[in-house]
Amino acid sequence: MYKTPLKDTLFNWQHLLGFDDLTRQLGRDDFSLDLAAAVLEEAGKLAGDILSPLNQTGDQKPPQRLENGDVQTSPGFAAAWQAFSAAGWPAMEADEAWGGQQMPFTVTAAVNELWHGANMSFGLCHLLTQGQIYALQKSASPQQKQTYIPPMAEGRWTGTMNLTEPQAGTDLGALKTRAEKQGDHYLITGQKIYITWGEHDMAENIIHLVLARTPDAPPGIKGISVFIVPKFLVNEDGSLGARNQLRCLSIEKKLGIKASPTAVLAYEGAVGWLVGEENKGLEIMFGMMNHARFSVGAQGLAISEMAVQKAAAYAFDRVQGTPLEGRAGQPIIHHPDVLRQVGMMRAETEAMRAVMLLVAAEMDRAHYLDGPEAEAADQRAALLVPVIKGWLTERSLAVTSEAVQVHGGMGFIEETGIAQLYRDARILPIYEGTTAIQANDLIFRKTLRDGGAAVRALLAEIKEDARQLQQSGHPQPQQAAACLHAACQQAEQALDYLQASANEPRRAAANGSHWVMLLGWLCGGWQMARAAGKAVELLAAGEGDADWLQAKLASADIYMHQHLPQLQMLTAQICGGDKAVLAMQPDWLALN
Repeated sequence: MYKTPLKDTLFNWQHLLGFDDLTRQLGRDDFSLDLAAAVLEEAGKLAGDILSPLNQTGDQKPPQRLENGDVQTSPGFAAAWQAFSAAGWPAMEADEAWGGQQMPFTVTAAVNELWHGANMSFGLCHLLTQGQIYALQKSASPQQKQTYIPPMAEGRWTGTMNLTEPQAGTDLGALKTRAEKQGDHYLITGQKIYITWGEHDMAENIIHLVLARTPDAPPGIKGISVFIVPKFLVNEDGSLGARNQLRCLSIEKKLGIKASPTAVLAYEGAVGWLVGEENKGLEIMFGMMNHARFSVGAQGLAISEMAVQKAAAYAFDRVQGTPLEGRAGQPIIHHPDVLRQVGMMRAETEAMRAVMLLVAAEMDRAHYLDGPEAEAADQRAALLVPVIKGWLTERSLAVTSEAVQVHGGMGFIEETGIAQLYRDARILPIYEGTTAIQANDLIFRKTLRDGGAAVRALLAEIKEDARQLQQSGHPQPQQAAACLHAACQQAEQALDYLQASANEPRRAAANGSHWVMLLGWLCGGWQMARAAGKAVELLAAGEGDADWLQAKLASADIYMHQHLPQLQMLTAQICGGDKAVLAMQPDWLALN
């Protein structure tokens, strides 16, 4: 059963982000730490009591496409969506003007972790709907906003994102779906694949955001427009009209997230409405994609947290052998290697959460503030979103794999449910832009384009925090600070190398994924070092749960000695490893 990581989230909000100071800075005094905690606790009840019990059911009994093209979702999912909507959760991020609750992103990011940790397939429907609300609020006309956002905020309608076609995956410039103008609307014709929650029976209507080309559009990505295409047409009074000319051809059979229907959709002269201007669609859709990329990174954290919970529960229950210097009958958590495994998993998951919430706070500042403060926050968020998407999702594969290992042979058996987490996690480094795409974004647009200025500003902030921890007078934060300072030096060495080879883009591209992971490990260490400093302060003041704070110190120590040393290896791989990779001729790899 899924449990809300309430204490760790509250610790991050209060002691690492300064939640009340943050909300005052944002002009959101209405949202106190106590209120945020109450929201999280209530969300945790729904996640644990309703969504989590359906997770394995959905995996074993995935959605079915009916002969008429409708899709019947897994048992219990439609009722769960009704309960989810009745409690107001779809309205979290929408603006108040459109019936939303307009919660700070720092809060909604933490709440979204719960949905995905409890039931990632279910959470995907909410993720895509929130992303579409975000895109429409930013780019749609007032009439479009009034028509489509309130029903999605109520949960009566859901949203999707339609980019991919059989011949156009990463290369969106190759898409062929057509949009022909007919008076005040367009007729959309083409086929889209990999459409998450593209057809289902949980909501009254499904609103598709579809990329397509008008007849006279320029070639490539410059000729892409985006259209609202509802499953059911909407009358002027907001009621539903005739079914639109689109249908679900099939539902994909997948490795994981089986309860999330991944549809192949055929548009056969479907009525759609242009969002924004013609040929500006990719820019609009990227707004939704950027929101989704952060959310997918949060999925990596969420499924890692669930894996830690399952691994720890099993390790406390399973008795096998007598632990070294232990006694007969003690569970396997007392074996040093199992203690190492679960301890490393917990430390890394805590680091993931801290970095995710840090970036969410920057996104809030970019949204609510003005001038240089907003610009600086936007730059920091832009730098770290590909890290969130890349590092958190790649590491979720390792964490879920380690959780299978803790279970031993039982981990390979579907009955325990841990194998499902391992399978579900595998999509995360792929969809919404593969790790390679995040790497190219980070290294070319976010690192080399500004001469490394944004990264060096980040490193300067980390080093300043390390300096302050060094002066704490307590040995553990001081040791963490020393580890962090050394890691910053390694990151600077890697950055210098990348800048020196900036005129050879193939070398930069070969190093991109390593660079994503390096900054991820570093930011995780930064936040864990800060957490250690705060834990020591609270213990000295006699505040908080002493055992939990000691556990936080232990997690920080594990991170510094078991995870942060990854930077040394990654720096070595970056500084010269690119030449070794590029020396390999593609044809040689086909030789037997």
